[in-house]
Amino acid sequence: MSKKITIAIDGFSSTGKSSIAKLIAKKYNYIYVDTGAMYRAVTLFAKQHFFVGKDFLDKEKLISNLKDISLSFQFNKQLGFAEMFLNGKNVEKEIRTLEISQLVSKVAAISEVRKKLVAEQQKMGEKSGVVMDGRDIGTVVFPNAELKLFLTASADKRATRRYKELIDRGDKVSFKDILFNVEERDRIDSTREDSPLIKAKDAVEINNSDMGIKEQFERICSLIDRKLQEN
Repeated sequence: MSKKITIAIDGFSSTGKSSIAKLIAKKYNYIYVDTGAMYRAVTLFAKQHFFVGKDFLDKEKLISNLKDISLSFQFNKQLGFAEMFLNGKNVEKEIRTLEISQLVSKVAAISEVRKKLVAEQQKMGEKSGVVMDGRDIGTVVFPNAELKLFLTASADKRATRRYKELIDRGDKVSFKDILFNVEERDRIDSTREDSPLIKAKDAVEINNSDMGIKEQFERICSLIDRKLQEN
């Protein structure tokens, strides 16, 4: 089982893509790339420079400043996963707020932003032995990935998970706002012109509305083991 493969995980927001990807990367000793964190970091940069807000988006200014954005992942031994760094600063906590969640789909819809990040993602995954999650991994970033997964769940279940996560972290949020954000991100991600969120034809769909993390992990590991045996 020395042969390694590329694992692409796509799906709607708050379906637990990152959580399951981290577990997979740890078990198989693969490189994990959280592409959502990359889009969130660009969104944070845009917000800090007043290129994006709740009611506005200065697309041209953001595009002209993309060259000033440097993204990197740095492994945190204590946490057991890599954290997102924007221009040399750890922004892992800042990019996980509801405010960034409300803005990220607008920024992610910009073709120039996607082009920059897809190129970086493809470079990160040039060698096999990578698990990457996002919205267009199996369709655009790694269309030839040996294993493609597509995670989905009801909007209500996803909002409930996200609400609990933010409340446990100490954020003051309302369930109504979280549910609206989940549904709005679904709409924007699925209807954007550039690389919309769609299930790859050869992806295995997993609806985890009523599935725990352990059950998902075991099912996905069986799919990975089968692919490794094939290769």
